[in-house]
Amino acid sequence: MGMLDPDSYGKDLTVGEVAERSGVAVSTIHFYEAKGLIRSWRNPGNQRRFPREVLRRVAVIKVAQRLGVSLNAIAKALDSLPADRAPTAEDWKAMSESWRAELDERIEKLVRLRDNLDGCIGCGCLSIRECPLRNPWDELSEQGPGPRLLDPS
Repeated sequence: MGMLDPDSYGKDLTVGEVAERSGVAVSTIHFYEAKGLIRSWRNPGNQRRFPREVLRRVAVIKVAQRLGVSLNAIAKALDSLPADRAPTAEDWKAMSESWRAELDERIEKLVRLRDNLDGCIGCGCLSIRECPLRNPWDELSEQGPGPRLLDPS
C-alpha cells in the first residue's frame, strides 16, 4: 500500500490504511471497534471509514496493553474523552495516572512472588501448609483438597 497519496491527507481512512499506519492487523482494528474502543462510519458504498484521529487512539490502546492495562480499563479511559478528536498529551497523562495505582499493585505482587520463590521447590503441591506461594498460612484448606489459585481475584 505504501504512503498515502498527498491528496488524501485529511480524509478518512480505510480499515487497511488504519492497519498499515498503526502497525496492527485488520482483525485487531475490527476487534477494537467491536469492543467500542474506536469508531468508524460507513460511506455510501457501505465501506467502513475511520477518522484520522483513530491512529492516535490505536497507539494509546497498544501502549496501554503493553503496560498490562485491561481492555475494560482502556475503554473506560477512552470513553471519558471526546470521540471527535485524538487523545492529547494531557489526556495521556490523566489516563496513565489513573492506571498507576493498579500497575504499582501488580508490581508489588510480582516482587513478593519473586522474593518467595527461594522457598518453593516447584513440587506442584498447591495446598500444603508450608507453601508460601500457593497457600500462605493454609488459608485454602477450608475449601477442600486440591489445587487452589494464587490470587483468586
